[in-house]
Amino acid sequence: MGNVAGLYDKAKTFNNEQLRAIIRSGEYKGQTAGLSKNMLQTNLIILEKKYALDFMIFCQRNPKACPLVGVSDVGVPFLKTLGDSIDVRTDVPSYNIYKNGKLDSTVHEIKNLWNETLIAFAIGCSFTFEHSLIRHGFTIEHINENKVVPMYKTNIKNIKCGPFGNSMVVSMRIFKKNQVNNVINICKSFHWAHGKPIHFGSPHEIGILNISKPDWGDAPRSLSEDEVNVFWACGVTPQNAILNSSVPFCISHTPGYMLITDIEEDAEIPILQ
Repeated sequence: MGNVAGLYDKAKTFNNEQLRAIIRSGEYKGQTAGLSKNMLQTNLIILEKKYALDFMIFCQRNPKACPLVGVSDVGVPFLKTLGDSIDVRTDVPSYNIYKNGKLDSTVHEIKNLWNETLIAFAIGCSFTFEHSLIRHGFTIEHINENKVVPMYKTNIKNIKCGPFGNSMVVSMRIFKKNQVNNVINICKSFHWAHGKPIHFGSPHEIGILNISKPDWGDAPRSLSEDEVNVFWACGVTPQNAILNSSVPFCISHTPGYMLITDIEEDAEIPILQ
């Protein structure tokens, strides 16, 4: 565990090119929160082209959870609008493979799975605004502890398109109650990275029955009396839309293990509205 933590601390000092090099080589297979400060990180969804239009419409109908910031050409594993050297087959530390609406396996590269029918979609990630929160003096515990942010399925229904539907996924962070307004003000401008929180307070109100058992990520600690759970729409929402769907094949990032881009976090990125 010490070696893993040491490599994560070392990776925090790397630039994008260095980070992608150690991810491609397989040397680094960890989560990416806190890495590549001031740069956009993204969720990744890879689908066969027959599902591309439905998925783009799904993102357009659900922009809070699915701010689409990049799309590859059909059969081309590069996201050139997000960086000159991004290869979606190798540049994510961990990938989920879905078959027929079920999680089939988790792998560290997908060169053997890529083919000329596939399209890659990049969706903004809340890791992006965390750097801004840290600069404003806030503590992000999962970064300090090298953990994966907790993520939960909710009762907030997505607007359906084709086979894509299900409910919104949220990520959660703990803040002092008297800090929430400042957190909202900092995050609200990051519309390509989920923006301001969708909820804070009782998890039950959005269908989360046990906050100590996230659907993805690491379990959070208990709250103090002066603290509150704060929830953001999450780019794992498309993976939830894949579950129990009729989509025969999909590749995604493993939640918490993101694609690092060369786009600065405060750049104005057009998203589908």
